[in-house]
Amino acid sequence: MKLVCTSCGAHYPIDSARYICDCKGLFQLEYEKKPLDFMALKRVPERSIWRYRDALPPIAFQSVAETSMGEGGTPLISLGSHVQGKADFLMPTLSFKDRGGVVLAAAMHELHIRSCVIDSSGNAATSLAAYCARTDIACDVFVPAHTSEKKIEQIHAHGATVHRVAGSREDTASAAREYVKRTGSFYASHIYNPLFIEGTKTYIHELFEQCGALLPDVLISPVGNGTLLLGIALALKELFSWGYISGFPRVLAIQAANCAPLADAYERGALDIQELVTTPTLAEGIASAKPARAREILSEMRSLNGTFITVTEESILEARDELARRGLYVELTSAANWAGYRAALAAGLIAADDRTVIPLCGAGLKSAH
Repeated sequence: MKLVCTSCGAHYPIDSARYICDCKGLFQLEYEKKPLDFMALKRVPERSIWRYRDALPPIAFQSVAETSMGEGGTPLISLGSHVQGKADFLMPTLSFKDRGGVVLAAAMHELHIRSCVIDSSGNAATSLAAYCARTDIACDVFVPAHTSEKKIEQIHAHGATVHRVAGSREDTASAAREYVKRTGSFYASHIYNPLFIEGTKTYIHELFEQCGALLPDVLISPVGNGTLLLGIALALKELFSWGYISGFPRVLAIQAANCAPLADAYERGALDIQELVTTPTLAEGIASAKPARAREILSEMRSLNGTFITVTEESILEARDELARRGLYVELTSAANWAGYRAALAAGLIAADDRTVIPLCGAGLKSAH
């Protein structure tokens, strides 16, 4: 297992302290993986993401056992005759980020890393703090000062040290990287470290099984820094290369209209984002004005022939209330997905009878509003 630069192809060992290449390129993970045998998996009682171990990074069973809390195996819940929500808020720390957090933390445990740093809008930090608590890894968390107090309280409860940073999400990331440089701690970034994305791809593996060895017509994903979308793209291409699917579902990527640099670049046909004036959004989980993997996200969306949808603050609040009246109280970033679905229907981008799955990424109790 090694780190491979997406720009120049340089290789680095998995225990390298660096998070970017000398050429400033970002890393992907290279390791031997086996095609999943979904027929054989029917006889496997394990319901967590580790049932897909053959296609996950080769982390020792003991490290996994000491880190895992049974994350994964979340249900599909009907939201209408042809649309379902995948309830990833039913995870140990109440968000889908546990898929990536457990893989990254288990790898750190195996590599005997004793301290780490993460910057996050909240959910990724909460997840990593929880898994680090299980393995005695000291965790310093950098969050924007305006992060929901409920998320801050959860991070504190797991024993992590919280650093609030005034300014934008990008200011928070800069402060975390400066701290890493100063202290020598391991940068456990859910954005830069590809181990995290290897975990989020299990969202699709589960969905494929739950849908009877099929995928829905339409997949919706929120996009800020792109950890779920990149995991979705990775898993779709795995399923395609293994011969399980002959084409890709329609992928709709959701951004808040107040902060939509990727949607803007995609519409212009650009390879990378440009500097945009953004305003705060209630969907703090996708409030990224300068996503580090922007080029990669745009490239993957083009390879999937995907579409970006932007949603207003008003529509996000309406969507949150509508889902709550259907029995599902989700955070505002998850509500943006439902708002995106409604917008796509209204614009005729998808049909009401298209089989659609929406990720319900985080619990409503995490939201500040």
